[in-house]
Amino acid sequence: MKTSILFLALALVLAACSSNSTSNNNGDTSATKQDAVAQNSSAATDTPGSKNGTEATGASKGETLMASSDCNTCHKADVKLVGPSFKDIAAKYTDADVDKLADKVIKGGSGNWGEVAMTPHPSISKDDAKEMVKFILSHK
Repeated sequence: MKTSILFLALALVLAACSSNSTSNNNGDTSATKQDAVAQNSSAATDTPGSKNGTEATGASKGETLMASSDCNTCHKADVKLVGPSFKDIAAKYTDADVDKLADKVIKGGSGNWGEVAMTPHPSISKDDAKEMVKFILSHK
């Protein structure tokens, strides 16, 4: 039974990773959602009508970055999915952990929340990862 659950979790992670690719007209893989986040991160900065990194819609830069990434494939605000919920992460960590958690987002890893590894996101900049972590930690 444990093997079946582990296999299912691994299949979900692999499916999430493979769904991040987009193809160009030649069928070549050209970019991932993380690349799009990195390329479009300037769109999430202060714009006329926004204050302190908050978009006119009220979404923070971190929330905007999260919405355009694959994070919601494995994480939800209030419920554990493949990975822990944002609420559980916010309960475990403090603002002092932002740098450490941003590195975890970029490098991936496992062991803190079970055996399923979080996939690395090397195309996300450290500053964007910090904004994403700050948004996650706001779920207290």
